[in-house]
Amino acid sequence: MKEEIQEGMSNLKKGIIGLAGTLVAGVGTFVVTQFNSLLGIEEEDGGAATEVVVESNQQQSQSNNQQVIINIPEQKAAPAQTTVIRETVREVPAAQPAPVQVVEEKPETPMERMARLKKEREAQKGGQQ
Repeated sequence: MKEEIQEGMSNLKKGIIGLAGTLVAGVGTFVVTQFNSLLGIEEEDGGAATEVVVESNQQQSQSNNQQVIINIPEQKAAPAQTTVIRETVREVPAAQPAPVQVVEEKPETPMERMARLKKEREAQKGGQQ
């Protein structure tokens, strides 16, 4: 039970750390964007920016009348390959588990415990002198 709680807390910590990292990255991006817009700096997208093209009515009518022909070469199908899968069944005798013997130690009585502790104390005192 304790291990499950620790594992859950570990996962929660990892989630919080991941969320914090994402938030820091997002806030950083936002701050840099606002800073750039205040300074008037434009991004260079390398052609990824969207271009706005304004055409006159005459150009639009000409482009509507043009036909676009795209030639696509025929694709040949790959030669069919046949795969044969054969299943073989082998019967293996199940291993017989060894008989399990449950050995229970009888609990130590208070009198036995007192005798054991006295012997340990005497052994410690004898070794120290």
